[in-house]
Amino acid sequence: MSDLFPPFVPDPDEPRRRFRPIPLRLLVPNVITLLALCLGLTAIRMAIEGRLELAMLSILLAAVLDGADGRVARLLKGTSRFGAELDSLSDFVNFGVAPALLLYVFILDEMKSLGWIAAIIYAIAAALRLARFNVMLDDPGRPEWQKNYFVGMAAPAGALTVLLPVYLHFIVWPVGELAAPVVAIYTVAIGLLMVSRIPTYSGKTLGQRIARDMVLPLFVVVVLLSALLVSFPFHVLALATIAYLVSLPFGAMRYRAREKAEKASLAARKSSPAAVDAAPAEDARDP
Repeated sequence: MSDLFPPFVPDPDEPRRRFRPIPLRLLVPNVITLLALCLGLTAIRMAIEGRLELAMLSILLAAVLDGADGRVARLLKGTSRFGAELDSLSDFVNFGVAPALLLYVFILDEMKSLGWIAAIIYAIAAALRLARFNVMLDDPGRPEWQKNYFVGMAAPAGALTVLLPVYLHFIVWPVGELAAPVVAIYTVAIGLLMVSRIPTYSGKTLGQRIARDMVLPLFVVVVLLSALLVSFPFHVLALATIAYLVSLPFGAMRYRAREKAEKASLAARKSSPAAVDAAPAEDARDP
């Protein structure tokens, strides 16, 4: 019996491992992610209360923080598997659940169950897109240049894009009951774009290196865009959304061209050893 159940001997190093201090650089990205999650939950509350402008502002700020936490993690060398999982869970709430509920409260409830189904399809598509993204993080076989592209529309981009009817409502298009089917179809279409295999440009490497003579103009552009966004938020968001949708085919064509060029280069490298091996044999027959 004693051989089967040996006496418990405590590990003297266990308290030391349990209370080992965690570097602050590992906590900062996760704190940013949690702040984004708080904004997503706030957007849900604002949507339920009918305060659509504050709900959209919360989703927009959550998207900004979502783009910042990854860059901060890489800058501080604070990336972790825990942070990646937390980021995906936060993204599902911020860019899957919150926009779906906002659109349902806004106009889709006019269609009763059909409107709710459209909202569910969008939210489930966001969850599937995020799950696929997590799986692809562990794929070491992807070429380095493909990391500049997402497979399908990214969840933050999908959230800001699917809210286009709300932007237009506050600008020039008072959405009524008759527009509910159009918004439902648009919502489902954005969900399908998220789970599609269409490559979209990620912009992860954009801005890592800036020429010295472009620093001051860049500051001016950032200030100008910020001022326009504060002064005319719905106009800027609507124009940015339309421009993004128009750019999707061009990004996909660029990806296909790059992929085709890489395949041609790989085929040329595979055929070159045969040509090299054939050359000495031909030379050996020369007098």
